[in-house]
This record gives sequence, C-alpha cells and structure tokens, in this order.
Amino acid sequence: MSPKDRGVSFFATNMNIKSGQIYNENCTATLARMPDNFIDMVITSPPYDGLRTYNGYAFDFETLVPLLYEKMKSGGVAVWVISDATVNGCETGTSFRQALHFINCGFNLHDTMIYHKRNPMPTAGNRYHQNFEYMFAFSKGAPKTFHPVMEATKYRGLANMKNRGTAGTLVYKKVERTTEKKVGNVFSYSIGGGISTKDKVAYGHPAIFPEALASDQIKTWSSESDLVYDPFMGSGTTAKVAHLLKRQWIGSEISAEYVEIATKRLALYTNAPLNSTNASHA
Repeated sequence: MSPKDRGVSFFATNMNIKSGQIYNENCTATLARMPDNFIDMVITSPPYDGLRTYNGYAFDFETLVPLLYEKMKSGGVAVWVISDATVNGCETGTSFRQALHFINCGFNLHDTMIYHKRNPMPTAGNRYHQNFEYMFAFSKGAPKTFHPVMEATKYRGLANMKNRGTAGTLVYKKVERTTEKKVGNVFSYSIGGGISTKDKVAYGHPAIFPEALASDQIKTWSSESDLVYDPFMGSGTTAKVAHLLKRQWIGSEISAEYVEIATKRLALYTNAPLNSTNASHA
C-alpha cells in the first residue's frame, strides 16, 4: 500500500520524526532531526515585533530560514503570514526584511498575497485601520503543486478577444468564455471569537489565524498525503486543517501550554487523542 493510500495514518519515521506529532521544542531542533528534502509545504504565522508575548518565547529567524530551505522538497512552498508593528511612529518593516532573507537563502518569492480582515480591530490616530497581513508564498524552485481557489465568471458565451498585431492594427478573435477563474491574491476572512474557529479551546492562544485561511492555502500548494509543517504550531490550526484535508502534518511549539491547547483541540477531530512529544522524549 502506498503512502497516499494510507493517507494521514502513514508515519514518516526518518530521523526520529513522525507525522501527526507536535514537538514541544524550538522548531530549529525539530528541523535538525529531519532529513533534507522532506517537507512538501510549510504554513505558519511566526511571532514578530513583540506584538504578542507568546509566553515570553522568541525565535532565531536567521537560523530558521536556511533550515527550512534544506528540509523542503524541490517545488515545495512556504506560506509565511506576517505583519509589522508601529514603533515610534514608524512601521518596522520586519515583513520586508524577512522576505528578503528568504530570497537570500535561495527561496523564490513566488507570490505576495494579502490576508484581508473583514472586521479588524479599530485603531485610533492618523492612520487607516490596519486590516491586512502579508501572506508571502516562498517556493524552492517552481511550485510542484498548484490547485487554485476558483470562482464563477460573470459572463458566458463568446467573447471578442483583441490583440494588436505587429503592424499596429487590432485583430479580433471570438473565443468561448470559461465558466470559472482563479481568484485574486487578496483573501478576505472574518475573524474573532466563534468565527476564526468554533473550537473554544483554541482561544487560549493569543493570535490564531482563521481555519479558512489555512484551508485555502493548504489546498492550493499541497496534495493529499503531502507533509505539511508548522514551526510555530500555536493552537493547532495547521494540524487540524491538514488532518481534515488528508495531509500528513508535523508541528513544533516551544510553549508547553500551547501544546496542551493544541492537543486538546486536535483530539476532537481524530479517532484517538493525538500525542504531543516533549523534546526530551523524542
């Protein structure tokens, strides 16, 4: 039986790493035990600019990105959800510096998507309400998988397509319109209690992203049985959505409190409680 046939029950056991596990440790420690060319997709929202305390933990971004590149398969994609704080009247630019570091480490900046919040927290002062975050899609070479989110087209029947020839004259050609098209790269979601997720336990984490966001991106850049990794697992959104979409998944989370939250949450969606693994027992 192939790994694809086994679906999410297939375990990747290379280097003491197996799927369906949250490793309670620094993500660089988890990655160090993985073989090279191991991960199909990464999706995460890292701590940035001290906007949340995350139980006092930080991470070494400069070390992390080269490791992600080594461990990702050719054609894999990392979706990096991030924004910037405003400090002393100036946005930090952290998102752009991190994007440039990904490029310097060998990744392609394949797409700069926007995570638009339909109902953002109102802000005072002389700036517009902050209602978006960046979703950078970094790829190791050309993406090997692309299943775009589609929407219905407005018109049907034949369309006049025009093209200006080398002589400068317009040439018209009738073509059949398609019934659907790719959506744009601005993804809008409502957020907040009971909206980002129905799982009440998840709100013990200070910053969860919507399950719909994780679903759209995981469907787009991976296929069933692919391995999805989240280096900052938090409340377990990536793991839950990957599980429901029949992907393998692995997570790292340095906070034991957040591992407990994610484990309780994930147990609601599996036949048996999922195990979290402390680094000392890995």
